[in-house]
This record gives sequence, C-alpha cells and structure tokens, in this order.
Amino acid sequence: MTGVRQGRPDAHTRATLSKAADENFPVAPFFLPRAWRDDLMAVYGYARLVDDIGDGDLAPGGADARLLGLDPAQADDRLTMLDAFEADLHRVFAPAGDAPRHPLLRALGPTVRRCGLTPEPFLGLIEANRQDQVVRRYATYDELLAYCELSANPVGRLVLAITGTASPERIRHSDAICTALQIVEHLQDVSEDLGRDRIYLPADDMARFHVTEADLAAVSAGASVRALVAFEAERAGRLLNEGTPLVGSVHGRLKLLLAGFVAGGRAALTAVAAAGYDVLPGPPKPTKLSLLRAVGAVWR
Repeated sequence: MTGVRQGRPDAHTRATLSKAADENFPVAPFFLPRAWRDDLMAVYGYARLVDDIGDGDLAPGGADARLLGLDPAQADDRLTMLDAFEADLHRVFAPAGDAPRHPLLRALGPTVRRCGLTPEPFLGLIEANRQDQVVRRYATYDELLAYCELSANPVGRLVLAITGTASPERIRHSDAICTALQIVEHLQDVSEDLGRDRIYLPADDMARFHVTEADLAAVSAGASVRALVAFEAERAGRLLNEGTPLVGSVHGRLKLLLAGFVAGGRAALTAVAAAGYDVLPGPPKPTKLSLLRAVGAVWR
C-alpha cells in the first residue's frame, strides 16, 4: 500500500504533497504531534488533488486518470475525473470491498478510521469543484457564502475532527474563519480567477460599485475596483473576528495552529490594504514580520 502513513509515498504522490509548501497557510507545521501532522497531510493530499482536478492543474500524462481507472485521455474531462474520484472516495468508507485505487485515497483510509471521519466534508470539496465547472459568476454574497460552505468550511471541520475538538460552537466559529480565508484568497486572486473565466466578486456588489468585468481585466485597479475590494475585505475581516473566539477555546499547540490561520487571514488583509486595494497586478502577500505580529495579536 502506498501512502503518507507508510512514509514511502511514490513520486507522483510526493509531487502533490509537496504543493503544501506553496499554500497561504502552514498545512502541518512541525510543532504539532506527529500523528496530527500525518493525518493533516493525508487530508491535504485529498483536498489538493480535488482542487487540481477542478482547476485543470493535474500533472501531464494522465497518471491520475489511469489511477482512477480511466483512460489517460480523459484526464482533461474534469467532471468525469471528479465522478471517478468520488467513486474512489466511497471505497475509503466502504466497510468491505475493493480498496481505493488512488494512492492519496489509500493514504486517507487510516486517518478516516482513526479519527472517525465522515464522508460529508470530503464530498463537499468535490461538489465545490463540480460547481466551479458550471458556475463561473455569483449573483449575490449569499450565493458566494453557499459556495464557501462547500469549498472552504469542510477543511476547518476536518481539522477539528482530527484533533478531537469538534463541538457545535467551535464548528460555527471555524466556518466563519474558513469562509473569511476563502474570500481573502478570492480577493488576492481576482486576476488569476478571471483568467480561468471565474469571478468570485458578487455581481450585485460589482453593480453597486459600478465595476465591470472589463475593469477587472485592467493592468491596475481604478477607484471603483479598489472601493469594491475594500468593501469585500471589510466583510472578510468581520468574519475573521466572528470566528476568532475559536482560538481561545482550545489550548497548547492546536491554539498556535488556529492562531496562525486567523493571523494569516489578517496579515493578508493588511497586505491588500497596503496595496491600496489594487489586487489586479498580482496577489498582495504579507511579509513574515507582519504575519508574526498578527499571530502575536491573535494569541493575546
């Protein structure tokens, strides 16, 4: 069996897991217990591969399609790939029957069993990527929040389940943080998303600030785009504040991890503000110093 837990992932699996270093937030930092790190990396491998399928960012050659039992030529058919991946996910949760085909899903099995994870968060991530194939614009903020319920909130719920700290109140706070982080990422990636023919700025907000799609395609943001980004950034900041009590509800190394998530969002918002809310030239990124300061502020 190939997987994270065995410590001998194949080259294809390692290539997917190595993307953790490029994420906005630490996936499984060194200060966490080894069991948590292994479980978080198993979940990350799943989530990363789902997103790579949905974004068309799979490694060339069709290896993932072959692993899922498809013809390599089908690797570019994103909906077919997502269907095959979902079928393989169900093998993880089946009490008997065939083992999962994909090594990243085989690696997920021990984590699912040890932590008592349920299929719903994993299915939500697949459904979010299906939605990305057919829904490329969001009419209202509420529609965007419903998308974040699928694309972002499952990740926080899985972290709580892995660490054995889930409760209704913590899940509510986690959802607020995860939705905020997703919105922040959308703000940073306006140009990149537009290049994929996706806009995650609600259409009614764009109309309110007199922003057109052509405005988003400019090299630099005009006053109306900056005002719109500032408005959405303020919303994300309020969500982060709403979720921040989650940090104080836990202790030890988990508290530091969650403080890092919240601080990462706040530091990113600070970077967006420092750029004058002009996100079109490229994603404004926080400095390490600003991130450390934010972690300290959240911890206090």
